[in-house]
Amino acid sequence: MVKSRKPLDFKPFLRYTGAMDNNLILGILKKIPLLSELNEQDHAEVIQHITLQYFPANYTLFNEGDAGDKLYIIKAGMVKIFHPASPDQAVAMLGPNDFFGEMALYEEKPRNASAQTVEESEIFILNKQDFFALVLKNQSIAGKMSEEFLRRVQENKK
Repeated sequence: MVKSRKPLDFKPFLRYTGAMDNNLILGILKKIPLLSELNEQDHAEVIQHITLQYFPANYTLFNEGDAGDKLYIIKAGMVKIFHPASPDQAVAMLGPNDFFGEMALYEEKPRNASAQTVEESEIFILNKQDFFALVLKNQSIAGKMSEEFLRRVQENKK
């Protein structure tokens, strides 16, 4: 059974923030295909703005129709992307090093699907303003994001 709302008393907690050991987070960022080719200065900028949050299983990260204001990158765990009209039918199942949430950032439209953790998950979150500043400064990220965006648009048309 899919729970579609957040527990009333649960607040995701920050496991790590900008105060986290930079070498630890740098090692993690280099494993993420989207961020692996950044130079040292760009990695330092990401580290300043990214947070790592812990979420329990069956936690709704966002709902279809919500404003798109964050990019999510999975460090550990699994996330299901789905439409609330058919919650048992996943649009995508995503795991470590996968990212999601970028389509709403690009299109300036509400989220076109919901996202929910399938198991306990640790997820990096990058806010919209920081995401766009990074994309504007780095052609490699811009190219990877464009490729992935186009691939996902085609997938969603199926």
